Amino acid sequence: MKINDIPAVPLAALRRGGVIPAHPLALDAGRKLDERRQRALSRYYLDAGAHGMAVAVHTTQFEIRDHGLFEPVLQLAAEEAARHASEPFLVAGAIGRTEQAVREAELARSNGYHAVLLGVAAMKGASEDELIAHCRAVAEVMPVIGFYLQTAVHGQPLPYSFWRRFAEIENVVAIKMAPFNRYRTLDVVRAVIDARAEERITLYTGNDDHIVADLMTRFTFPRDGEPVSVRIKGGLLGHWAVWTKKAVELLADVHERADARSASDWLELDARTTDANGVLFDVANDFVGCIAAIHEVLRRQGLLEGIWCLNPDETMGPGQVEELDRIARDYPELNDDAFVRANLERWLA
Repeated sequence: MKINDIPAVPLAALRRGGVIPAHPLALDAGRKLDERRQRALSRYYLDAGAHGMAVAVHTTQFEIRDHGLFEPVLQLAAEEAARHASEPFLVAGAIGRTEQAVREAELARSNGYHAVLLGVAAMKGASEDELIAHCRAVAEVMPVIGFYLQTAVHGQPLPYSFWRRFAEIENVVAIKMAPFNRYRTLDVVRAVIDARAEERITLYTGNDDHIVADLMTRFTFPRDGEPVSVRIKGGLLGHWAVWTKKAVELLADVHERADARSASDWLELDARTTDANGVLFDVANDFVGCIAAIHEVLRRQGLLEGIWCLNPDETMGPGQVEELDRIARDYPELNDDAFVRANLERWLA
């Protein structure tokens, strides 16, 4: 499957830029898949206006592969996407060494997904040549979204030279930048421009500490003596697995009404968003509660029954509940509780 094989509507949505939530995993009290609530989450994201969904990624819990849930959760999201009028762009996570990543890409393709978000954490210690060969092998199966993951959660530094070579792979359709590091983010942007791939590769932010500012910034680098500018068009984020309707409204403002706020107002919103994200992702406890807190917000809204994870030891960090109460109180404009209340019964039906 090549980029040109992606249906026109979802490909146009990806390139225009949009909200792609990282899809959580709905479990019951016995830590078994809760299919009804898993479907309800997909319905929520699509009705909120998300341009796509990312499934089998970190927020979905990598352990789904150890519990026989990788393909079932892919199928549930694909079924809900097929029923929705928006024709969303579907992203599946692919991880592991080359054999596993290729196999997961094949499963994603067979379930109607449009691209894989390719994590390379399992390739630590590999040379740059080996990393590029790994990425090319997966790209032979279906379009690839590159993923620059921060080192605090098992990512590895990837130099400009890697991203320049990665951007030259013809079946790369996008890159999610999440190094939580401005220097490394700039490496990716410059590499895409230098590879003359800015029309083919759409940039998405995963920098949870800089979401709004990433979306507002025009990045310009010289090429052949002329300035070339690109924008980060959207976000593929675990943060956007909650309050998704507000994320959609935010991105619409960035794309269509950026002048409605002053630069200082946008930076103020960036700071509020980063503060809220720091709570959701449990930065105070080195990201221990980042998945459980997303579950807790969805539980409070009624979309999930509990905050259970496949790993019984994975739960919220010390003080995180109180911090969630704080951001709910201090930033009511960031939540979409009213939207969820108005639609919850229908999504759960």
